[in-house]
Amino acid sequence: MMAFLGSMQDWLIAPFAEFEFMRRALVGILALSLGAGPIGVFLMLRRMSLTGDAMAHAILPGAAIGYLVSGLSLGAMTVGGLAAGFLVAILAGVVTRTTRLAEDASLAGFYLISLALGVLIVSLKGSNIDLLHVLFGTVLALDDNTLLLLAAIATATLALLALIYRPLVLECVDPGFLRSVSRAGGPVHILFLGLVVLNLVGGFHALGTLLAVGMMMLPAIAAQFWSRDLTATLGIATLIAALGGVAGLLLSYHLGAPSGPAIILTIGVVYGASMAFGTSGGFIWRLLPQKHLGA
Repeated sequence: MMAFLGSMQDWLIAPFAEFEFMRRALVGILALSLGAGPIGVFLMLRRMSLTGDAMAHAILPGAAIGYLVSGLSLGAMTVGGLAAGFLVAILAGVVTRTTRLAEDASLAGFYLISLALGVLIVSLKGSNIDLLHVLFGTVLALDDNTLLLLAAIATATLALLALIYRPLVLECVDPGFLRSVSRAGGPVHILFLGLVVLNLVGGFHALGTLLAVGMMMLPAIAAQFWSRDLTATLGIATLIAALGGVAGLLLSYHLGAPSGPAIILTIGVVYGASMAFGTSGGFIWRLLPQKHLGA
């Protein structure tokens, strides 16, 4: 028994107890989970799951320009990413309202152009290592300023979601009714898109532009297999993001695998298990005999 407990301690606790970079990565992942988990649930509820992926790539040119000007500067890359994300969101909305193109098609066009442009800009100045840093992040190399940024994003996200929670839920469920009783729909939509961009920029610093959206959408998709209640789904998504992130860090440490992909693949395993065993629409659960009224 003591040997088992010692082995468990070596696997679960020792990496964080012995190495500061692991503790920093742990704090960063937990901060990302608190902000990105709930945002992903609302994106899914609004049927905007692919929008998150498009916006994640849209921030890349701005971050790349910040890198071109100031190198791997947290401030420059954050400001550049935010500016590019908001610009693409506005342009996609304008194109949708002034042409026959649907919103998903316009976002797809902008995201492909943004990804190619961002990679080109980074390649002009940087090395392959810099390009990998931008695309896949460096969660094991988070410094104090980045951790403070991630904590600030999580705090702002939770505070604003609490402020706009009711109109945001109404807009997701019945936007027509919200328009008939209030003019809050437009401002709430803009604020929500701002939170999406903000959390993607935070995820960009830790997981890179290619994986940031995974921390946002995979936990939200997995959570829907465990509950139909929105409040419970928000909590479950956040928990899956946090536990999957911690498990991914541990697997990365013990197996010597890249940390970002290990985190997303671990959450992907949770998604697969949820899809199979989830009590709210999971595959196996649906095969079981269901109770009927009067039975």
